[in-house]
Amino acid sequence: MNKIGQLLGLFLKLGVTAFGGPAAHIAMMEDEVVTRRGWMTRERFLDFIGATNLIPGPNSTEMAIHIGFVRAGIVGLVVAGISFILPAALITLGCAWAYDRFQTVPQAEALLYGIKPAVIAVILSAVWRLGKTAAKGPFLIGIGFLVMLSVLFGVNEILALLSGGIVGILWQLGSRLGKGKTLLGFAWLPSSNLALSVTTASPSSVTLSSLGLFFLKIGCVLFGSGYVLIAFLQGGLVEQYQWLTQQQLLDAVAIGQFTPGPVLTTATFIGYVLAGPLGALVATLGIFGPSFLFVLATNPLIPRLRQSAVAGAFLDAVNASAIGLMAAVTVELARHTLLDWEAKQIDWGAGLIALVSAAVLFRYKVNAAWLVLGGAVIGWLLKTAI
Repeated sequence: MNKIGQLLGLFLKLGVTAFGGPAAHIAMMEDEVVTRRGWMTRERFLDFIGATNLIPGPNSTEMAIHIGFVRAGIVGLVVAGISFILPAALITLGCAWAYDRFQTVPQAEALLYGIKPAVIAVILSAVWRLGKTAAKGPFLIGIGFLVMLSVLFGVNEILALLSGGIVGILWQLGSRLGKGKTLLGFAWLPSSNLALSVTTASPSSVTLSSLGLFFLKIGCVLFGSGYVLIAFLQGGLVEQYQWLTQQQLLDAVAIGQFTPGPVLTTATFIGYVLAGPLGALVATLGIFGPSFLFVLATNPLIPRLRQSAVAGAFLDAVNASAIGLMAAVTVELARHTLLDWEAKQIDWGAGLIALVSAAVLFRYKVNAAWLVLGGAVIGWLLKTAI
């Protein structure tokens, strides 16, 4: 089998079987590419992991694209990326069709009742796990905390994320000059003055161009885990444009968790719900397209990027900011899911599912897909069988 065929077979298989989020995907790629096939050394594989963290986009998808580029050039880059994305996108598209047709059926609502709190537990687990890696010192913890607070108080998510990265760069440069504290004060000033509040406006109509531009923007600036996508969707599609309801966002996140492959195929689901099959295509191309270009541009520069103190400082600060975004969206989703606003009390059924899900995740490291499935079963039992 030629190199293109090998890439096609490998990444189609991973696209169907890779559950558990970016870290799990990358671990599976390392086993296949380094251990089983010997396509590259472990050191070089680690270089690519570092590079994907320095550029926007979904880390595991960009790893697939890097591997394809090294293995078979530009054609390999395209084949590996599409092969990894396509199975998840098609599965998500099928789920979107079923959701659009059956969401009003009581059994479907019962399933979603259990899935939503399980999703919150999955995000909380990711915040804790990734936060331990990102928290390399009090300064970065402070950045993450400030970003979380700013987003909860209405600051634009993208601006908050990039402001955190810029602060990291300025702190690094200031430390070299012995003026880190002075530069930090000035660095945080622009984010205060230029913050774009996410205000509740009149709902705007969805067009293919506006949908594509929204997801293209996210694809160009999304750092960190794919879970950070939820923060952008909350601020943009729910609060600003009002294209989605809070419930629809939670349902979209649940489908993204329940399906294999990149979490960002959540965009496929949302695109279908908002604008049908063409909307799904446009949203998917918009959010994944930039990753192909970023990898193509940065692959030859990886050795220099890894050695740059400034790039490293930016990455550290952006990762801390990403954790802050994820923490903020966890608070918002929990507020809408675990509280019964009509009855003005805690939804104890949803709260119990969230608590048990979190305990299982932290204690046994269960695959997120199984957890979401379990939440669906419990939700169905609570709503229909009991």
